Amino acid sequence: MEERFWTHAALIFTTMYAVFGTANYVVQLTTVIPAKLRGAGDTIRLLEQTPHSLLWDFDAIAYIAMGLTTLVIVPALGNAGVERRLRIACIANVVATVLAGVVYFHSTFSTKLLLLGFPWGITAPLCMLLLAIALERSSVER
Repeated sequence: MEERFWTHAALIFTTMYAVFGTANYVVQLTTVIPAKLRGAGDTIRLLEQTPHSLLWDFDAIAYIAMGLTTLVIVPALGNAGVERRLRIACIANVVATVLAGVVYFHSTFSTKLLLLGFPWGITAPLCMLLLAIALERSSVER
């Protein structure tokens, strides 16, 4: 029963990720990029995802919510096999998310600073891969 609490909490943060991520990427793909391709980039400058802009913050909130998802799912995971590896990957992703948060919210942006968020590019896909494997094995066992 306790696992349900953690999986429901993860679902809430996953939903936050979906809302903020979708809002950002739909605006970028359907409004900003087409406007720039038409040469009308100045008309949508407010919607561009640039460091410390509104949609930059939407992106940050989305990925922080994803990191919180990996944090709250840890107590619901088993401590053997693929779930143990997933647990370790989730904990690593939480740490990487904190580093990415520093990149998003540091007062000045630089490419050097961007490298600080690089581990997230490994831990997030690894979590997703291991979660898919764990869910697939769980469905086979039932």
